[in-house]
Amino acid sequence: MESTLARKLFEAGARSRNPSLFQQYEYLKSTEWLSRQELDKIQLENTVKLLEFAQCNSPYYKKVFEDAGFNTRQFSKLSDLNFLPELDKATLIVENSRIHTSGIAEKVRLAETSGTSGEALAFYRNERWDSLNRAAMMRSYDWYGVKPWDRNGYLWGYNTNSLQTAKVKILDYIQNRFRLFNYSNSEIRKFCHKLLDASFISGYSSMVYEVAKCVNELDLGPIPLKMVKGTSEMILDVYHEETVRAFGGRIISEYGAAESGLIAFECPYGGIHVNIENVVLEEAENGGLLVTNLCSYSFPIIRYRLGDMVTLSDDSCKCGRKHPLIKDICGRKGANVQGVTSKFPALTFYYVFKNLALEKDIFLNYKAIQQNKGEVEILIEGNDNNRYLKEINEQLQKYFGEDVNFSIIFVDRFAIDMKKRQYFETSL
Repeated sequence: MESTLARKLFEAGARSRNPSLFQQYEYLKSTEWLSRQELDKIQLENTVKLLEFAQCNSPYYKKVFEDAGFNTRQFSKLSDLNFLPELDKATLIVENSRIHTSGIAEKVRLAETSGTSGEALAFYRNERWDSLNRAAMMRSYDWYGVKPWDRNGYLWGYNTNSLQTAKVKILDYIQNRFRLFNYSNSEIRKFCHKLLDASFISGYSSMVYEVAKCVNELDLGPIPLKMVKGTSEMILDVYHEETVRAFGGRIISEYGAAESGLIAFECPYGGIHVNIENVVLEEAENGGLLVTNLCSYSFPIIRYRLGDMVTLSDDSCKCGRKHPLIKDICGRKGANVQGVTSKFPALTFYYVFKNLALEKDIFLNYKAIQQNKGEVEILIEGNDNNRYLKEINEQLQKYFGEDVNFSIIFVDRFAIDMKKRQYFETSL
């Protein structure tokens, strides 16, 4: 698509879905080079505003604050957040209606996620929340000289439902992007041909790595790109050698979650910069990361335990920006499901269970385990249910065919770990 048309389509979509997007983008650009002291002041002010709104408009937080003896009028420093209890995904699900706030003047949109934990969550996201999240991404893209409407390759899976597939293709066209549907040599070649006039590639880091390997093995590169972005999984060191050879750059990290929004983004100097205007990060005493989303007025996310093991840094980045840095991110390690004759991205399970939620109103907590080639055990939390079993098998058949034999086992509940449980684990 011609760049001018792509930008016009993007702007038209923003006016409809995110009317404050460019306003929020300009705001974040104005804070990009502020001193750390100025950024800390903004963060504290935004924290106070969110806490006050949550206390007045969320039945859940009103009770939590009362039980903790927490007074927002006396809140003067971020460490005061320690007086509040931690929040986990199970609580977001169980207390969903009570966490949602009243009095929102903005339009809201339904968001649904199961993430890497496999626990399905639905909530309403206010427009400013969504726009600030997208604006933060736009600001980060600027570091690499790309815009979200630039031509790009997208490695994020697909839906086998014909109506959904048609919808995805339309949305991809409007957003000037194209995606890869499998790892076959023919599809890789088609995808790489399209990459020749693209600015960047993005998606699950394990999928970016797999595509880079194929590009190198098939001698299809190098294909120079301005940005190679990985998200939602650990980026292993071994990935970079392949992507540098295939696309001319390392995989850079975009770190966040649907509930927390964009937490941090890696700059060209290797610093993973925290989006301090929009989030507060705490390292929990017993491990893990706590996130407070300062934009989440419709569904306040306060001291939320993501489950990832993250190390914060006091270092400064050579780029000159004063935003705090993340040193290490552990968790979300990608893998492949090994079939008898083929391999499948592990995130395929995400689409299996997302389809069940969206199409069948079946929300399941799941975990897949593979110890032998062509065989996978899927654990489902809850009592035996013949309807669920039938629907799960039908979805698995759509994506894996006969190449993988699945054993579905219902369990009372999963063990609670202090780290995020991966939706797929393999010993192969």
